[in-house]
Amino acid sequence: MTIPTTTRAAVLTAHGEPLELQELPLPQHVEPGAALVRITCASLCGTDIEIWSGRMSFPGMLPMVLGHEMVGEIVAVGDGTRDALGRELAVGDRIGWSESTCGECFGCTVLREPVACSRRGYGFLQRSDVPPYATAGLADYAYVVPGAAKLLLPAEVKDTWASMAGCAAKTVLRAFGRAGGVRPGSRVVVQGSGALGIFATAVAKLSGAGSVITVGAPAERLAMAERFGADHVVGIEGGSDAVVARVLELTEGQGADLVLDFAGAPSVGPEAIGMAAQRGTFVVVGSTGPVGEPIALSAIMGKELTVVGSLNGDISDYARAIDFFRAFADRMPWDELFSPAVPLAEASAHIERMHRLGEIKAVVDPRLP
Repeated sequence: MTIPTTTRAAVLTAHGEPLELQELPLPQHVEPGAALVRITCASLCGTDIEIWSGRMSFPGMLPMVLGHEMVGEIVAVGDGTRDALGRELAVGDRIGWSESTCGECFGCTVLREPVACSRRGYGFLQRSDVPPYATAGLADYAYVVPGAAKLLLPAEVKDTWASMAGCAAKTVLRAFGRAGGVRPGSRVVVQGSGALGIFATAVAKLSGAGSVITVGAPAERLAMAERFGADHVVGIEGGSDAVVARVLELTEGQGADLVLDFAGAPSVGPEAIGMAAQRGTFVVVGSTGPVGEPIALSAIMGKELTVVGSLNGDISDYARAIDFFRAFADRMPWDELFSPAVPLAEASAHIERMHRLGEIKAVVDPRLP
């Protein structure tokens, strides 16, 4: 079989500007442990939007191919390539993959935490003008490097679900794991009503929370959160004091046992501390941007709060996210999170729509004309 030597890709050359459709070279040889895949689905994540807008940026990152939630069909595979569970991979297999790790640094070997890898590599950290050029989702083909943790996908998990599992879903599940899970009957507040916040709302409800409160905007997204299990929703238009007061009212003055930040707004810290119950837990997940508003350490001390950081997720979280969708396939209207798939040429327009909160999760299928 003749494998492709080039691929179309939607390349980000300047923050805030339309993506450019370019023809990029592909590696001439597929290394042992690597695979070349044809992308069948790429879902856009909030991180893609932050990178596009320039809110998340660092010197030398451009040009790049965006997209780190994707599913593909193997068209060529290197010798000895297996997935994270040891299953041999072959041409025609449908796979997803997590970011690459080195397996040699302190984070990998001593901490045994892939998210702590000092050379952790996402597709969007690969410049598109140096080998291996195309490792991300907004392309016809992607090169999956040997160090990337691959996962053979079960047929019953849809492309869109499996794609979302590659970042958004695994990030949420890791956050709940870092928090120690949900105590049955407890009160949970989810800060944020984007894709992560809505998915987290569903996870909290399915995990046995007695009351789930989702805080966010706009109203349409809060209505969606109610469809995914929110017992109450709180809009942010009245400001932080009004948000905290409303949550305390809904929890009979006690506050929330678990508060999870999936919003990243500067005000989430003080709000979370204010709405948390005595000996509650606050998990910081979405605050990737600039420094937030100051919080009073005395309030954390006085309430004896547990504050936990949670960074994305690794291959174990990804595998659990796939299992989650298999187990709860019929329990929530998952498909409502996703917009209809569009061709690669329309990816740029849908990134802008997500930036304006016009979509929850855009989907790109490069096979579409």
